[in-house]
Amino acid sequence: MNVYAIFADHVRAAVAALAAEGQVSQGLDLARVVVEPPRDASHGDLATNAAMVLAKDAGVKPRDLAERIAGKLMQVQGVAKVDVAGPGFINIGLDATFWPAVLAALLRQGLDFGRSPLGAGEKVNVEYVSANPTGPMHVGHCRGAVFGDALARLLDFAGFAVTKEYYINDAGAQVDVLGRSAFLRYREAVTGEPADIPDGLYPGDYLVPVGQELARMHGGEYMEAPEAEWLPIFRSFAIGAMMVMIRDDLAALGIEFDVFFSERSLSVGAVDKVGATIEALRTTGEVYEGRLPPPKGAPIEDWEDREQTLFRSTDFGDDVDRPLKKSDGSYTYFAGDIAYHKDKVDRGFLKMIDVWGADHGGYVKRMQAAVKAVSGGRASLDVELIQLVRLFRAGEPVRMSKRAGSFVTLREVVDEVGRDAVRFMMLFRKNDAPLDFDLAKVIEQSRENPVFYVQYAHARAKSILRNAAEAFKDLPREAAAFAGAPLDRLDDEGELLVLRRLAGWPRLIEQAAAAREPHRIAFFLHDLASEFHGQWNRGKDLPHLRFIMENDRELSSARLALVHGVAAVLASGLKVLGVEAVDEMK
Repeated sequence: MNVYAIFADHVRAAVAALAAEGQVSQGLDLARVVVEPPRDASHGDLATNAAMVLAKDAGVKPRDLAERIAGKLMQVQGVAKVDVAGPGFINIGLDATFWPAVLAALLRQGLDFGRSPLGAGEKVNVEYVSANPTGPMHVGHCRGAVFGDALARLLDFAGFAVTKEYYINDAGAQVDVLGRSAFLRYREAVTGEPADIPDGLYPGDYLVPVGQELARMHGGEYMEAPEAEWLPIFRSFAIGAMMVMIRDDLAALGIEFDVFFSERSLSVGAVDKVGATIEALRTTGEVYEGRLPPPKGAPIEDWEDREQTLFRSTDFGDDVDRPLKKSDGSYTYFAGDIAYHKDKVDRGFLKMIDVWGADHGGYVKRMQAAVKAVSGGRASLDVELIQLVRLFRAGEPVRMSKRAGSFVTLREVVDEVGRDAVRFMMLFRKNDAPLDFDLAKVIEQSRENPVFYVQYAHARAKSILRNAAEAFKDLPREAAAFAGAPLDRLDDEGELLVLRRLAGWPRLIEQAAAAREPHRIAFFLHDLASEFHGQWNRGKDLPHLRFIMENDRELSSARLALVHGVAAVLASGLKVLGVEAVDEMK
């Protein structure tokens, strides 16, 4: 039950009625009409911009149009008053029966309250993490992993058919470096002599067990063999071992993927999807042979003037056309990425979302151009950029890893503070803003720790319900049974504040999904928790406001209905974030 969507429909119906009566022009664009909470709660329960955005096209002054719309809205059931303010703002006050009806709907729907038809089952591919399989995931990967997973969960809750995908970068120079690094650990295992890892190879201890397993499998067979003989074998084995490690790290965060797509599969053996994609784009004129001017600001000696295969990305708004082949004839990373996204289109995904690190910001425009080209303009690519994470412990920077040697691993952070703290705090700031993550503060049991504060609100709600079961032995246990409680007795200002917050949950889901901003869920839950804790504290100071009134069963039932509603929305929101809704704090 989305109160704001319902009243947006009432406003549009009012405008349509005015048009039918000849009071305003026909065919007005009503898409710009929104209904939202007023900035000042004293102005009413709802506000709409209808008169302000429609007046010019309607041929009526904004305030005159607002008065006419207000007259129609006064006829809507549940409306107590409609005021026109300033040049034409419309504020709507609802009667005392309306908010209890919303709570009753929430109780009947439970965890599904707020689930939206917004996506209408549209397929959407969300690709995130996609870290190179060359070692353990670090804390920077962690933020993108949590964001992507929460976004996928949010879109699913908002009615989209979501596929979560991981792109394995198992082609290119970095996996050859991995294979060579594994060989050094293999030699170490065979000879028993510590490996001397030169610059440019991966020094982390995580490759030690890889080398030991290779030694167990092959003995000293490849000790004196040429690189061309052992590199494909060691590279493939090391990639597989790294992916097992990465999957385990992701599982520790509660993240699973529907699809793991191998970059190498695009061009292996007789299969050359990259070349086929380039030729397909050549036939439609988006690929050509030409020369590029020297890059602005780059030393001339770093630029090679040569005829090369180029993609016309400037036709789609990019700054310059982009090379698809290197001077040695191999494909550029961009060419492989075009083929990969074409494969997504071929699989039926016309809506794609990629989650990238902030350092890839300059790559966005050309990739969006490529998606338009390979789909004939049918597909869209949204790219969400993830800013850096700065890791602290009690205010002091944390720089080194016991395991990786040069960075802090994702697994070390999860093992130290727990999955819930990591997930919630990675989402308690917008993804395009830097994040300071303090390992000490996120495990504090205080109001200053947002994840504790929200989980404690859910645990407190469950504790109240357990205590109520002791006070009233015959009370029902299921939330839906409280939908018939005398909810009109919820008339305290604090109770109504919580009630209105709960009513905003469906709207918040649709807004967050449309904006691709799961952090809004974390903010909403924190606000709800704050209001719920505040009402509990008021009851501690003022006994007549307590949730359990043993001498008034009806009032207790109404207030317990509110507690059930709070618990349901907190549990639902935490599930979207991938955080556990605990029943007790330990």
